Amino acid sequence: QVQLVESGGGLAPAGDSLRLSCSASGLTVNNYAMGWFRQALGKEREFVAVIRWNDDLYTSYANSVKGRFTISRDNAKNTVYLQMNSLKPDDTAVYYCAASRTWLPTSMIRYDYWGQGTQVTVSS
Repeated sequence: QVQLVESGGGLAPAGDSLRLSCSASGLTVNNYAMGWFRQALGKEREFVAVIRWNDDLYTSYANSVKGRFTISRDNAKNTVYLQMNSLKPDDTAVYYCAASRTWLPTSMIRYDYWGQGTQVTVSS
């Protein structure tokens, strides 16, 4: 059974950093596109970042986080990370890890597996 478990969320002041982790079981993260999404209270879930390996490493980021967030993975731990720097109050949301068999997807409908999410709250 596939499971994705997020951790590392919490409360941080604006300008600080957090590192989220997504621990996977039942699949190998290097064989999938692994993405991060977020959903703020009262808003739609939105794409944040995605990473995939196909003879080379490919990443893509939402414009709102480009230059501040970095997605990476540790194959030995079968874990994907989201390093979040220069946090803003607008980054406050539940962050979800997801896995897809398609190429660098940015739409929710392209993802096959989802975690339960971890809350990130950024104070002003």
